[in-house]
Amino acid sequence: MSDTEQAFYDRATEMIKLANKQNQNTEIKTGEVSASFMYAVARYNAWFGSTNFETKEQMVSKKQEMMDYYVERYKEMLESNMNDYIEHFDHYRSTQK
Repeated sequence: MSDTEQAFYDRATEMIKLANKQNQNTEIKTGEVSASFMYAVARYNAWFGSTNFETKEQMVSKKQEMMDYYVERYKEMLESNMNDYIEHFDHYRSTQK
């Protein structure tokens, strides 16, 4: 694995650690943490997308293209992770007890 790939996974791991920490609060439901996580990445990506433009009109003209890109990437990542969890279900679930 390259240093760039490792850095990618290290950043993701840090975010997952934060979500897991929030999951330890018995007053917060796991689904609420997941929803907050999704909102945060959507908000961040909207901001990040805006940095490519000088005007609101430019962003409006590329909005659908950006939406399609982010949705497709998320779908690919979700599918890959779902397949990984299915393939290693017993192992992953046994380590969470």
